[in-house]
Order: sequence, then structure tokens, then C-alpha cells
Amino acid sequence: MSLLNTEELKRQIKEGTFSSLDDITNEFKAILKEVIQTASQEELTSHLGYDKHKTTDNTNSRNGYNDKTINSKYGQFDVSIPRDRESTFEPQLVKKREVLLDGSEDLILSLYTKGMSVRDIQHHLDDLYGYELSTETISNITTKVIEKANEWQSRPLEPMYPIIFMDATVLKIRVDRVVKNIAAYIMLGITLEGKKEIIGIWIGENETSKYWLTVLNDIKKRGIQDVLIFAIDGLNGFNEAIQAVYPKAEIQRCIVHQIRSSLRFVSWKDRKAVAKDLKSVYAAHNEEDAQIALTEFNDIWGTKYPNITNSWTTHWNELSTFFKYPDSVRKLIYTTNPIESLNANIKRKTKSKGSFPTEESAFKMLYLVTQEVQEKWKANSIRNWHEIYPQLSIFFSEIMSKYTK
Repeated sequence: MSLLNTEELKRQIKEGTFSSLDDITNEFKAILKEVIQTASQEELTSHLGYDKHKTTDNTNSRNGYNDKTINSKYGQFDVSIPRDRESTFEPQLVKKREVLLDGSEDLILSLYTKGMSVRDIQHHLDDLYGYELSTETISNITTKVIEKANEWQSRPLEPMYPIIFMDATVLKIRVDRVVKNIAAYIMLGITLEGKKEIIGIWIGENETSKYWLTVLNDIKKRGIQDVLIFAIDGLNGFNEAIQAVYPKAEIQRCIVHQIRSSLRFVSWKDRKAVAKDLKSVYAAHNEEDAQIALTEFNDIWGTKYPNITNSWTTHWNELSTFFKYPDSVRKLIYTTNPIESLNANIKRKTKSKGSFPTEESAFKMLYLVTQEVQEKWKANSIRNWHEIYPQLSIFFSEIMSKYTK
């Protein structure tokens, strides 16, 4: 159905009715106003049970109009909504006390997700769409997200994720009037179909095995019974928690994080050479060759940088897990890169905010950003998943057999 048919549109264009985009937008607003007012009249007729000007035994009747200003993505306009004498009429298209049309809230949330502050959004709506909303109204709209975010955080999960990545991003959050750097931990799972799925977000200052035990027990209660491989950063206490909740899972410590940590205190003049010799360790053909390369690295650099060899030796069991798998699996699990790209996106979106007033506001923003990213992931699977899945089925045949159709 078209309220402005093609011939009428052509006529108005020839007559110069539309000379700018503003003219077209104003026409949209006029059409929208007409639709809302006509539809509201029909809603009231249906509610009363008789047409206007008809006689009836119904004690309820039409009782004039309420004028209200509507805010839409086309701008601001006034409408007259009919009312009834007994005040029992509840319009559905534009509800009582509703001043934002569907689509406007989505626009506000989209701007918020892109890192704009509440006040920035207020100015943006005024400049581009010509309507003013209070900061309180905008905050109330973004606050509605918390309910959805909490539902999402407690939603049922798949019984099996072959691979789970866990990494942290640091946010500035105000706590007791002091801005602190607090870690937000994001868990990303790879489904049996090779799709990326954000499992959850946790914000907290403590990295202890007890804390991680709570997190892992939470995802187990939500449905995850089996995980083949956890690819993680060096989160304190996480290994112990994994072994307690998912004892059959393998653990791969992120090689990229390990390299960064190793080079942190290396002098600038040595950095290139140290990085090259470390590469001979993690790029080795197998674990045996990697251990030989680590010994050779220690012979060259052990005296000057003993902390590097000590760290690699201490965490060798988790650093060397990927050597047992074929190249396609190795490339997927040796780093937490799939989740680091998400964290980089979060950094870009939160950069303009400075600090968050509460943990809840930080969680709200993280939820919105992750949902935006998750939507983009829907169409794509992990690269070479058609090769990776059969290989995992061989290495973890007992577990995978439970989920093979």
C-alpha cells in the first residue's frame, strides 16, 4: 500500500514540491502523522463498537483529542489522538505517554553503542532530527538494556563448545568516587558448526581460582557440559578452576601474550634478536624441537634475561598444548586473537567515554557492543572449520561421539 502513489509523486516532483531532502522528510512526517491519526480513530471506533455520528446505547463515547508531540527518526511532529469519555481507550499504535516511535529507541541505542555519551546523543538528535529529549529520557532508554543484558547473561547455552577463548580488557570505572582500572572478562565459544558465540561478560577486580570457579560453574549450570580446549591469557587461578570443572579439557596459554610479557623488560637494542630466538621456540615443528630451541635460547639469553626462560619453563605445559595438533588447529588456538579483535572494537567504542560511573553502565555498554559484533558474525564460520572439526573428532573421539549426529 502506498499513501503517496507513483503518479502523485511524479506530479509533485514536476511541480517542484520536493527540492531538497528536507522536503522529502517533511512529506514523510506528514504521511506518518496522517497514518497515526487515522489509525487511532479506527482503534477508538473498534473500542467503542460503533462509527462516529452513529447512535448507540453504549454509555461510552468520543471525547475530543489529546495533542502530543511525537519524536521519530524523521523528526518531530504533533498528532491529535482521540480519547473516550470513560478513559478506557488504550491506543496501541502510539500508546499513552509514549513520545518515541519504534525505531527511535533503536537509533538511540545504536548511537550509544558507538560510544556517544547521553549528552552527545541529546545534541545529535536535536541537530539532525530537530527534536529534544531530556538526558533522563535517553538514560531511561539505555537502562532498559540492562534487563535484556541480564537475560542474555543467564540464557541457556549449548551443551558442547569445542573451543572456548577467554581474555580481558581493562576499563576505567568509578568506584567510591575513585576511577579504577577494572578488568572485564569476555568468554567466546566456537560452536560445533564453527560459529563464534559470545558466552558471557564478567566484570571484577579479583583473579583467583575461587572467582573463576564461580564463573565456570555458572556456564555449566547454563548448559555447557563439555569443552575440548580452553585458549586463555595468563589469568591467575583459571587453570585450576578449569581442571576442577572441566577436567577433560585441554588448556592452551596464549603465545602472543606470552611473547609480549617476555619482551616487556628487554632492552630496545636486544628486542629484535630476542623476539627472533623466541620465534624458533613457538614456531618449531613439534614439542621436542621447541624444547631444544628453548634450551638454546636460555644458553644465549638466560644470564641476561633469566625471567624469560623461567616463565616459559614454568608455564610450558599450557604453552605447548598446540604442538600436538595439525596446523589448522594450531593456528586457531595458539592465540586468543579471535577475542582480542573484539576487545579492540570495545576499546574504540569506549575511548570517548573516559570512565564509566558504575560497573552496571560498563556492563551495559559491553553488552551492546558484543551484540552488534555478534550480529556481524552470524553469516560466517571459523576459517577452515571443515578441516578442524574432523581433526578434533579424532583427538577427542570419546567426547565428540556424544554430539555426532
